[in-house]
Amino acid sequence: MEALLRELTPAVTGVLVRRGVDFAAAEDAVQEALVAAATTWPDRPPDDPKGWLVTVAWRRAVDAHRSEVSRREREERVDAEPPPGPAAAVDDTLAMFFLCAHPSLSPSSAVALTLRAVGGLTTRQIASAYLVPEATMAQRISRAKRTVRDVRFDRPGDAATVRRVLYLVFNEGYTGDVDLAAEAIRLTRELASRTDDPETAGLLALMLLHHARRAARTRPDGTLVPLPEQDRSRWDTALIAEGVVVLQAALARDRLGEFQAQAAIAALHADAQRAEETDWPQIVGWYDELVRLTGSPVAALNRAVAVGEADGAAAGLAALSQVDPGVPRYTAASAHLHEKAGDRATAARLYADAARLAPNLAERHHLARRAARIGGRG
Repeated sequence: MEALLRELTPAVTGVLVRRGVDFAAAEDAVQEALVAAATTWPDRPPDDPKGWLVTVAWRRAVDAHRSEVSRREREERVDAEPPPGPAAAVDDTLAMFFLCAHPSLSPSSAVALTLRAVGGLTTRQIASAYLVPEATMAQRISRAKRTVRDVRFDRPGDAATVRRVLYLVFNEGYTGDVDLAAEAIRLTRELASRTDDPETAGLLALMLLHHARRAARTRPDGTLVPLPEQDRSRWDTALIAEGVVVLQAALARDRLGEFQAQAAIAALHADAQRAEETDWPQIVGWYDELVRLTGSPVAALNRAVAVGEADGAAAGLAALSQVDPGVPRYTAASAHLHEKAGDRATAARLYADAARLAPNLAERHHLARRAARIGGRG
């Protein structure tokens, strides 16, 4: 039932917005209808779940409206109440994606609003996932709803912004009691099914290929396992196969974008039965495309590491010298290339520096252990 409610949430919210309810009021009314459904449906499941939710949510919106407007306006709303029955076939899910990822919203607000209005998650679940108090998340969502309150559905949306929001959700992984990586994949599947867009397909492929390696990324004690050391028998071959099929179809459209290029790199890693069999020259070629498409210093950093694998540590360090040292994880990449070059003393020092700069505890521990291991061998 929970999956059905999440699936219906954006469509029901869209019906209310299309009927003239402002977005904030519509979203609140739908949340109340979802609570009522969770209580009622186990004993009395409706024949038309969407119609039931639309009817209940509409009544909640009308009730709220009654407390804020004059008697005449209240009566007009009541007179306009649609009769119970099957809901219209129009599905506004895609419009809801664009509304929640509106360019006027900050990335964090867009993510929260997408998870609430399109993903159907509760404020408590979203707050738990982002490790913030529920009241803080409620304020963030309320501000976001106020920002998009007057945005009309007939305004064109920005697909690139939607993709960026979904990618931010995916990168949060698993925190709290919500698997945000799985939720991002579900929502991206939904978006891909509603658009004829190879870059959205590329994003879906990238998520599937990365998610396929999830079980092998950490040890039982929670420590990180670098890609070359992962047990590849634990990779999800079904997800890899699906990701490759989705990617190939996207690339065949000959409209290359950054997510397709990233997915191509992930596919080459997934294709190698052993780390030693990785096709590093092809990966360098795809990083060349990614740098050309985005100009991203992070892509240039990753390219330098790939060059070091393809052409040797000296070539990798030469490529790294062209990258801004302020790029996140620059020091860790430099440490890896110096280790590969046999300069253990420099590598140990750089790993220790990188550990102090690490953005999370797991990465900090991983880099500190590498510094200690190499320093001990020196």
